[in-house]
Amino acid sequence: MPLTRRINDIQVGRRPSRWRGAMMALTGAAAGAAAAFLADPARGRARRARLLDQGAAGVRHAGRAVERGLRSLRSTAEGKLQAMAHGGERVGPIDDVTIRDRAESELFRDANVPKGTININVERGILVLRGEVPDDAMRQRLAEHAAAIEGVWSVRNLLHLPGEPADEMAASTA
Repeated sequence: MPLTRRINDIQVGRRPSRWRGAMMALTGAAAGAAAAFLADPARGRARRARLLDQGAAGVRHAGRAVERGLRSLRSTAEGKLQAMAHGGERVGPIDDVTIRDRAESELFRDANVPKGTININVERGILVLRGEVPDDAMRQRLAEHAAAIEGVWSVRNLLHLPGEPADEMAASTA
């Protein structure tokens, strides 16, 4: 604590803070212990070298983390710019699982479609509808909706009405 401040505190009638003195003593003790630890004649040189190596490693690790973050930011920005430039058009072919999932989402969106009685398979872009539907209009509508899904090349409609036998010949060739 500066001497002028101490004199000022005494003139005003305030007592010097004990915490301030304790903190100063603790800081001085820590600095002295660190100096003794690093200046030790027996192990001080090795400790200083190790401290220098660890500090340099920390700086290298931090630099690499910053580089990784910048690369990630750059690639994300390039990807967004590419997506905006191409207007959301597809770059590569869509796989069969994606087409099937998309078909299930589109076709089963209507609450009137009996989800438990219809099976959807896709192989090489050919969508196959199997199962039972309540009426012929739904059978035709599901086939038309399926044909409009992106990635579907053709639709094999094997849906049948209640009481009508499933087309065994068509099902075995699918």
